[in-house]
Amino acid sequence: MTEYNTLTLEKAEGIATLKINRPKMLNALSQEVLEEVSVALDEVEKDGAIRVLIVTGSGTKAFVAGADIKEMKEKNAIEGTIFSSLGNAVFSKLEQLRQPTIAAVNGFALGGGCELALACDIRIGAENAKFGQPEVGLGIIPGFGGTQRLPRLVGTGKAKELIYTGANVAAEEAYRIGLLNKVVAVEDLLEETKAMAEKIIKNSPLGVEGSKKAINQGMQMSIQQGLALESEVFGALFATEDQKEGMTAFVEKRNAQFENK
Repeated sequence: MTEYNTLTLEKAEGIATLKINRPKMLNALSQEVLEEVSVALDEVEKDGAIRVLIVTGSGTKAFVAGADIKEMKEKNAIEGTIFSSLGNAVFSKLEQLRQPTIAAVNGFALGGGCELALACDIRIGAENAKFGQPEVGLGIIPGFGGTQRLPRLVGTGKAKELIYTGANVAAEEAYRIGLLNKVVAVEDLLEETKAMAEKIIKNSPLGVEGSKKAINQGMQMSIQQGLALESEVFGALFATEDQKEGMTAFVEKRNAQFENK
């Protein structure tokens, strides 16, 4: 297993937990963090035993409080573009990971932290979670996908309000607007997140991966193109052992036993 300086990657019972581990910096995203996250995602992607990835932050104050402002401050236009492109490449890799991903949001998820959560499939927040895209107050815009993923998740009007004002959103409001799937007590965050991961693991690995592919790619298509993709993925799964086992188990009135792929 790879050794990391700015994060930890733990694996147990089909679940990988990637934790940004810079608590003194409120888990801020530096270039090194982004590069290590990219390596960790490659490790998870290739591990056939991993069925779900949980992403979280170290400590109780912050999931990720944003990008590292001290590191960004002296960048010029070309360097800023390169840094944004790096963040976008890493978060797109997270979004497109074959395994489903769950953000366990513990505390502040601001700027790049909010964007990291947006790149995950599902977001569960502790009661102290706070979301925001404060970049306009720094003279820039969200640069790791916030202007693209936030409108797709909460609607264009609400996304513009949040980005233009730079306002923070508490956990309950984040849940109300669809930014969070669930709000839980601080002390229950990881337990509740793992419980959801375990529900996912009970299902067909190929069925879950196929669903993620159809949703993610279909959202970038017209409805007719998306329906054609759905039919393609649906049909392809009839050539798999997962389909044979799932339907046979249903007919035989027993629990399906799916194998990791």
